[in-house]
Amino acid sequence: MATPLLKSGQDPASQADEPTSPVARFGPDAALAMDAGVDLAPWQIAYQTAGTLNAARSNAVLVCHALTGDQHFASTHPVTGKGGWWDRLVGPGKPVDTDRYFVICANVVGSCMGTTGPASLNPGTGRAYGLDFPLVTIRDMVRGQAMLLDRLGIKDLFLCIGGSMGGMQVLQWAASYPERVFAAMPIATGARHSAQNIAFHEVGRQAILADPNWHGGRYLDVGTRPAKGLGVARMGAHITYLSEPALHRKFGRRLQDRDAPTFSFDADFQIESYLRHQGITFVERFDANAYLYLTRAMDYFDLAADHGGVLANAFRGTRTRFCIVSFTSDWLFPTADSRAIVHALNAAAAPVAFVEVESDKGHDAFLLDEPAMISAAKGFIAAAARERGL
Repeated sequence: MATPLLKSGQDPASQADEPTSPVARFGPDAALAMDAGVDLAPWQIAYQTAGTLNAARSNAVLVCHALTGDQHFASTHPVTGKGGWWDRLVGPGKPVDTDRYFVICANVVGSCMGTTGPASLNPGTGRAYGLDFPLVTIRDMVRGQAMLLDRLGIKDLFLCIGGSMGGMQVLQWAASYPERVFAAMPIATGARHSAQNIAFHEVGRQAILADPNWHGGRYLDVGTRPAKGLGVARMGAHITYLSEPALHRKFGRRLQDRDAPTFSFDADFQIESYLRHQGITFVERFDANAYLYLTRAMDYFDLAADHGGVLANAFRGTRTRFCIVSFTSDWLFPTADSRAIVHALNAAAAPVAFVEVESDKGHDAFLLDEPAMISAAKGFIAAAARERGL
């Protein structure tokens, strides 16, 4: 089955090597040293920017995207045609004000929107890497971003901000490059993935691997893709991004375009129809192997384990200012995860603020219109800007 095109006319796979965004390319003399023990070269990183870098190069903000996000944080997505995924927080007059700051967002290593990953062309074979691509870690993603900033001539960041997997990247930035991060805002995240989160990811991965169209990861070679498996993976994951109160409020037990059950396995309930829609639309814009790789990267993330088993050691001596944000109904990264980060920062004598937002929207609240989150971000960023002299 050939990969269908979206209404935009874009084949999702077309973005893997030649994306609709700027690209920084690195040759054999600038390999990306990966935790798997591989020096990746050549490689590339796709990114988007908004705003203007000031003369002192002191107003740069790095936005780190989540698992299924990409670099199109405040611009139209070339595949879906939708607006930026964080335009509630980033833009003119928003907390991350593109009239004041130079904002960068890069597609992470291992993804599929123009940064080198399993869907990219392997120059050694002339076909997509597939599972020949080395496994990726959050630290690899951050190393790649640091090399991009070097290429752009940006010595340090005024702010590093992101939610979920993006929040993991923010924490890794603060641990790996404390001298390069003035302020950090990890949102709805944790310093490691829980056993429950790993379990949910494994169910999704197994759904992909069980799809006969996966072809051992070589589906691009034969013109197919594991749409059913990836769709089921997305459906399961999407449940974890929501909360029971939000599901009840939005759907309850209401039927979908019918007055009575059909006594079949059709989507009788609105929630069934909604999840199927989420699966279908996700398959149209994301690569299945990239999903395997990025979920694995999140599973491997354990910042304390990288620092002698003590999370505070990751931040010892840091001068970075932190604002940690959690949501009361987020059961994927519950407030306890954020408190553990705050306690570690306190133990490391790091300046930290903590905000727990009252919300029934679940984990995805960080992407939605949450006035308390937006207010907290605005206040923290404005105070940091004054300290920075911006």
